[in-house]
Amino acid sequence: MDSLIASAARALAAGDPLGALKRVALRDDPPALALRGIAMAQLGDYEQARKLLRRAARGFGAHERLAQARCQLAEAEVALAARDLRQPVHSLDAAAQALDALGDCTNALHACLVAARRHLLVGDLVAAGAALDAIEVADDTPPALAARTELTRAEVALRRVRAVSAAAAIERAHLAAVEAGIPALIAEVGRVRRVLSVPSARMISAGSARPVRLGEIEALFASHNLVVDACRRVVRSPLHCTTLAGRPVLFALIAALAEAWPADVSRDHLIERVFRTRVADESHRARLRVELSRLRTTLRPLARIEATRQGFMLTPIDASAVVLLAPPVDGPAGTLLALLEGGESWSTSALAHALGTSQRSVQRTLRELEQAAVIRAIGQGRARRWLAPTLSGFATNLLLPGALPVD
Repeated sequence: MDSLIASAARALAAGDPLGALKRVALRDDPPALALRGIAMAQLGDYEQARKLLRRAARGFGAHERLAQARCQLAEAEVALAARDLRQPVHSLDAAAQALDALGDCTNALHACLVAARRHLLVGDLVAAGAALDAIEVADDTPPALAARTELTRAEVALRRVRAVSAAAAIERAHLAAVEAGIPALIAEVGRVRRVLSVPSARMISAGSARPVRLGEIEALFASHNLVVDACRRVVRSPLHCTTLAGRPVLFALIAALAEAWPADVSRDHLIERVFRTRVADESHRARLRVELSRLRTTLRPLARIEATRQGFMLTPIDASAVVLLAPPVDGPAGTLLALLEGGESWSTSALAHALGTSQRSVQRTLRELEQAAVIRAIGQGRARRWLAPTLSGFATNLLLPGALPVD
């Protein structure tokens, strides 16, 4: 390795992409191309970064398998940063196996971390946790890698609503980031830390509503209340838990009843809210009876739905009160905004993949948000990407895909 390549590599490790480019910008040999690609990725030009890394991988060829695997790992990380979720996972796994077999343990661990972050992005918390379990942060682990590992552990804990575990991981990440001395990494730790101090949802009970932080939500889940979680579409009591994520009509019914508790809800109001119609006829009333019967069966160990003179009311069985945990952003756009809130640009196909919905549905929601001036688009055609400003004052982790564990 010549002195310019070594100097550029040290600059990249210290978070100085411009300093690295000054040393290798005019060179086209494979090591220089790889370093230029990583520098362009740090500067946010992901498309150019991927082109440079592919050229570097072709230049190294099969006779330099270690350098080629490092390029494949870097390209996979750039694809993740660009929110290109179509990148095949098996190429990342192959790069990780090659790095481990060739003795590059640090980059092999980094590959596991990239895989964990990808699983986290699409809401597969079990796979993300398994990938993180394979990473052991030792005394000789580079501080930057240790910081990013702890940051990922913190984000998994945040998504699982475990505030204490998240705070501990954030503190470890902060110490490692300070040791690494990379300003961008320290700022990222600070961004994640702020999630613990801003509201994550709204708690509605007995006619009153107030914003709650993640620690309060964790305490709420451990309380003796019947919690109707509108962020994850889960209903839980001290002894039982059931999910209604795939049954939107039933969840709309339980959410309306929980919001009105301890009062009842009239039949006409339920029909208007759940079936989206203002003129109720006999067919709507018949359908309401059918759906309420299904909801009673689903909630049998948790609560009863009792008929009143005006309509229906919710009565918990093993809980002292009913609490509706509502998202900070109402409507179907909430989950989409939660993904855009991170500040990265997203393609329509990547949003659809991450949310597990159709691209057409995402396009409709994006058009509505663009008309409301909430988000903006950059580029044209297939190169179009969507951006949104940070939702100041709210943490949106609970809106992201991936259900809470059902005990």
